[in-house]
Amino acid sequence: MTNNATMRAISQDTHGTPDVLKEIELPRPAPGPSQILVAVKAAGLNPTDWKHRSGGLFLDRMPLVLGWDVSGVVEAVGFGVTLFKPGDEVFGMLPYPYGVGAHAEYVSAPARAFARKPDGIDHIQAGALPLAALTAYQALVDTAGVTAGQRVLVHAAAGGVGHLAVQIAKSRGAYVIGTASAPKHDFVRSLGADEVVDYRTTDFRDVAQDIDVVLDPLSGDTRIRSLDVLRPGGVLVSLLPGTDPDEAAKATERGVRVETLLVEADHAGMNAIAGLAESGALRAHVEAVFPLAEAAKAHALGETDRTTGKIVLLVDGVSAEV
Repeated sequence: MTNNATMRAISQDTHGTPDVLKEIELPRPAPGPSQILVAVKAAGLNPTDWKHRSGGLFLDRMPLVLGWDVSGVVEAVGFGVTLFKPGDEVFGMLPYPYGVGAHAEYVSAPARAFARKPDGIDHIQAGALPLAALTAYQALVDTAGVTAGQRVLVHAAAGGVGHLAVQIAKSRGAYVIGTASAPKHDFVRSLGADEVVDYRTTDFRDVAQDIDVVLDPLSGDTRIRSLDVLRPGGVLVSLLPGTDPDEAAKATERGVRVETLLVEADHAGMNAIAGLAESGALRAHVEAVFPLAEAAKAHALGETDRTTGKIVLLVDGVSAEV
């Protein structure tokens, strides 16, 4: 058991396999100016977690506590915070990438990285949403400006970002085409997708044409091929850097725009996501829930790339409905 001065956290001292993750005790943080201290009830995992664990990406500092998704209860507020009070249930994404640290019993972060958790969803659901939903929202709404009647192509539509992107695009009135392996087609259709393409057997360019917006979490060859399906004036929003030196020339030739998005902490975006979740228009599919102490098992499952939707860590002893 931890005392009031310490907390349990999942930390690593080096990069490597999931085995580098260990449960340790750390000093409990205190909220600084404009920050809140949140008692974490549930924290989602995202591909960026296991990528940082194994290779660093943006963060090379050690020791390192991973995690950006948070759902929990405000424990204390720092000077100047007016949005929340102790006891409020909140959810949000810690500022990406440097505000990391959600895989712990407590986290201190800017108040405006959070929104009030809707009463209609539990902490597991709320913990699954922030990073992936914000990524999809910032890509489709803030960057691409999706409007009713537009044709939207979502790659990896059964994945963490993809399955939320399908729902967000549908909430905007778009016609949505998703790519996924055949066993996941029923799931993608259940999200509201109008068409689903089996990327293993079909070149999406043969069936998806006159597209206004492409959301591509995959990059690489998929990214450059996606330019072929966009209508003039369309936009490709990628979540990974491009690698094809001919991409810019091809985009200019076709009269389309290419944007690469890195998710940002976003109070307005979290409020919009909260509204969609409260209305039932947005729900994360939770593939598995692990106690905090089994973070290594959660990472190992995520790295298989065979999961649908999200994986969530639940702080031991916390009661939440799945």
